[in-house]
Amino acid sequence: MKDYIRFLRFLKPHLWIMVIAVVCMIISSGMGGVSLGMIIPMVDNILANRTISIPGAQNPPEFLTSLIDKVNSMPKAALLKWLVIIIALIFLIKEIALFFQTYFMSKVGQSVLRDVRQTIYKKLLQLSNDFYAEMQTGKLVSRITFDVGIIVNSITEGLTDLLLQPIQLCMYLAILIGIKIYFSISLTLTLITILVFPIVAYPIVQIGKKLRKISTATQESMSDINSLLFETIYGIGIVKSFSAEKYQIDKFKLHSNRYFKMVMKSVKRMAVISPIGEFVGVACMAIVLWLGGKEMVEGRLSAGAFIAFLAALLSLIKPFKRLSRLYGINLQAIAAITRVFNVLDKEPSIKDRPGAGALSGLMRSIEFEDIDFAYAESAVLKNINIRLPKGKILAIVGLSGAGKSTLASLLPRFYDPKKGRVLIDGKDIRDLSIASLREHVGLVTQETILFNDSIRNNIAFGRPGAKIEDIVEAAKAANAHDFILKTEKGYDTFIGDRGMRLSGGEKQRIAIARAIFKDPPILILDEATSQLDTESERLVQEAIDRLMAHRTVLVIAHRLSTVEHADNIVVLDAGRIVEHGTHDHLLQVQGVYKRLYELQFRNA
Repeated sequence: MKDYIRFLRFLKPHLWIMVIAVVCMIISSGMGGVSLGMIIPMVDNILANRTISIPGAQNPPEFLTSLIDKVNSMPKAALLKWLVIIIALIFLIKEIALFFQTYFMSKVGQSVLRDVRQTIYKKLLQLSNDFYAEMQTGKLVSRITFDVGIIVNSITEGLTDLLLQPIQLCMYLAILIGIKIYFSISLTLTLITILVFPIVAYPIVQIGKKLRKISTATQESMSDINSLLFETIYGIGIVKSFSAEKYQIDKFKLHSNRYFKMVMKSVKRMAVISPIGEFVGVACMAIVLWLGGKEMVEGRLSAGAFIAFLAALLSLIKPFKRLSRLYGINLQAIAAITRVFNVLDKEPSIKDRPGAGALSGLMRSIEFEDIDFAYAESAVLKNINIRLPKGKILAIVGLSGAGKSTLASLLPRFYDPKKGRVLIDGKDIRDLSIASLREHVGLVTQETILFNDSIRNNIAFGRPGAKIEDIVEAAKAANAHDFILKTEKGYDTFIGDRGMRLSGGEKQRIAIARAIFKDPPILILDEATSQLDTESERLVQEAIDRLMAHRTVLVIAHRLSTVEHADNIVVLDAGRIVEHGTHDHLLQVQGVYKRLYELQFRNA
């Protein structure tokens, strides 16, 4: 419940819309109450041809006695005409108010939906890489789509009922009490009505406790479905190449059936709430009808007053049913809200220190000083010491899993070392603002990451107002300009999800153009030419050479032939530096580097 109250802060910017909606609710409910009052003159004066009396009141309000005297003195035909007009007008006002109530509450719900999704998305961009290493993509997407949808349903439907139904309950109870006081309805009938509420509430609360647990499990099950769906779409080529369609279908069926069972458990408990409320309400009304009917038959009770009392009692059943159902809806919402706040309350592990300064540029060198790093309890880097002077090229080589990419990821602070420091011009990068640090670092990864946008926006990523001339210049330097002009709309061509409309070499050249356009003084290259054909590799290598010119470069090398001209080569083995030096020097050492080089040469 604490999280639910926290979540209501998202309503604050839209309170004025809610106020309008509540006013419409009051008008709509008020018109419903007034319409019940029309029953008394309709039954007593028009149908029973009797005068209205208030036998239960010793000192009735003057406005009430005056109104009853006026109604009793009117000719039946005139009274019928006015009753028809008034009833039609009441229902017209009621339906207009109901329309605006529905519209404005839906507007509140959709506004909150938009705000929450934007808040979660912003939070996801703030969180550090270690969070994404632990959390599945599908589960995160489920937070933004499925969970937020449940929450908004609790606002558009649940919050509407939370505001409207108590208003109606209070109004109909007031009508019941008023009729009891002024028309001599027995105390027994009123007590029977009041006793309905605790009788219905107890089983609903018990059902609700189980419903919350089921709701949490249901939302987790939907997260699993989303995760599997994302994995399948992302790896569709692998699925097909291994003829694993049946395996994936069976896996999806398993998750889908689990979700189905959870939903049906929830539906069963939600469905039983309404009949419980209705049955008890109808049973109560049957008792009232039996006891009150006897008094009406014996002439001790006005027929119009008794029917109005019954109508008010019947009207009480609907808001109570809705409130009972609302209990279940809100329990589902609370489970979803808790999952959303699990993301919103997450603090990024990488963040600016208080008073962090801005990096103005690289003047002398980058240093990795006594670096140790581990993922959870698994050690990856141990006692790493490297110095990279400005304008030089450092290559990091080693077998897969040696820690090459991890070491490079420490420079833009995707992770922080467990021990030691990364220094730029002698200053710990943790004392620099993350934004200014990353502004100076360019990144071209082995797995080319492009976005479902135009070529223009992919090259000028994050700078939507960039000049086309600068974009074209970057594309030419990356050997991408010629193939871009051959696409359907040139630089305005959309390249599809993850750049699926482009070849591997074309995607890589777009990524290089993006790095050239950023023009960073420090460059991290995760070489990705090994999977390209000869022509594409030549074009990409030329683009990489241009990109590296006049920059301080850290290269994660997979093909040793591409780092022969590096100023310094560091060889990692099991997270430790085992060799370092130039290409020629390392070949003479007769160590790990030479074995790797000869292995690649023989396999070439």
